[in-house]
Amino acid sequence: MTSPAETIVSPAETQPTPSRSSLVPVQTGLTFSKDFGCLPIPRRLRYDPDKPFYFGMLLNVSFGIGSTLVFANLYYCQPILIQLSASFHVTYDEVARIPSLVQAGFGIALLFITPLGDILRRRQLILLLVMLSTTLTIGLAITKNLLVFEIISFLIGLTSVTPQIFVPLAADLAPPARRGSAISIVQSGLMLGVLIGRVLSGIVANFTSWRFVYCMSIGIQSIVLGGAYMLLPDYPVKNRDLSYLGIFRSMAKYVVTEPLVGQIMLTNWAGSACYTNWWVTLTFLLGEPPYSYSTMIIGLFGLVGMLGVIIVPFFGRLLDRLAPWWSAVVSTMLLLVFQAVQTGAGGINIAAVIIACLGLDMFRQVQSISLYTLMFSISETARSRLNALMVISSMDLQVFLGQVTGTSVGTDVFVGYGWRANSALFMAMFVFQLAVLSLRGPRCPRNRWFGYEGGLGLWKVVAI
Repeated sequence: MTSPAETIVSPAETQPTPSRSSLVPVQTGLTFSKDFGCLPIPRRLRYDPDKPFYFGMLLNVSFGIGSTLVFANLYYCQPILIQLSASFHVTYDEVARIPSLVQAGFGIALLFITPLGDILRRRQLILLLVMLSTTLTIGLAITKNLLVFEIISFLIGLTSVTPQIFVPLAADLAPPARRGSAISIVQSGLMLGVLIGRVLSGIVANFTSWRFVYCMSIGIQSIVLGGAYMLLPDYPVKNRDLSYLGIFRSMAKYVVTEPLVGQIMLTNWAGSACYTNWWVTLTFLLGEPPYSYSTMIIGLFGLVGMLGVIIVPFFGRLLDRLAPWWSAVVSTMLLLVFQAVQTGAGGINIAAVIIACLGLDMFRQVQSISLYTLMFSISETARSRLNALMVISSMDLQVFLGQVTGTSVGTDVFVGYGWRANSALFMAMFVFQLAVLSLRGPRCPRNRWFGYEGGLGLWKVVAI
């Protein structure tokens, strides 16, 4: 007797129809004993096709911690811009370029480096990137030239994409029944990196010098590098015959020929706009009457958001059971509910703001995990490329558009018409996301742009 979450069907009955690539065995290639031809791989971490590596909770959490500590590199500079301005004897406008350069490097790496996970051994790629970012950070700690600092900051962004290689690797290593919870742990670590990077940088720079922030970063990344060497399993190349240019051709093909990819990227763009608008306009709302909070008090609301992110992995088992389309739809509906709480009372009752802050952070994370799970279901051998498309839709080109929508349009509405009009506008954005998700059902065949063929089953289908 099987539970509803463990419905067993034959492959012919499984929807959506699996792709050709998902039916082809992974190309295992050779078993390597050394990294870079000279660095021995611990024997227990070497790939053995007869004995698949066990991806337990300890390793999963290690992936999450590694993502947190590496992703924090992108945000160390933000709280110390005033100190950098004084140290380099330049204006605020000049140092304001630094965060943009870091993010530009990261965005370029998303497109040109993360897809390499489909054609290179990811253990080597991760070790190389962490080693480069650690070495480059030494330059940030000692340079006295702003131009050099800016160039290195760009390169730091370029080499800090390790978390986006961890995500598809976790999806590959985790058992199918635990893939959703595995992704949620790594994603939560990534989100925590944003907050922890800013908090650590602000505290250290407040009591010492901004240079100690980067000395701290060197130590942290050295620990990550050592941990990656001792814990990261070697995994074979999945597409040995795929060229670097072929990566981009296949990514473009997925966008054009896969209806699910377009559905996910549109939903992610709108979700990013809503999330960005929330955090930008929250500062304005709390800094004005009736609240008139200080900058420090406003900053503490980030801890409420952090709590929401930490809670999500505890629902990982439920996410593993639900069909990812349903978890995306339900989380979007709950985002609409919490946005409605903000629309109704956000400007008159601080409790409403706290409730909205917790709910919007928590269910944006659930929505993101659900969309990742849907994206990775398209092909087992293209997860690094699909991850790049997913991240581009949430952090690069599409989310640049999302952030422009969320920040520029949202701020204009807030300033011109008030907090309630702004909140109502982004309630409409959540309705738009529900409309996009409703175009295709949970088991709609992959080649269909619209429809509900296969039914509305709530639980994942396990094929045999």
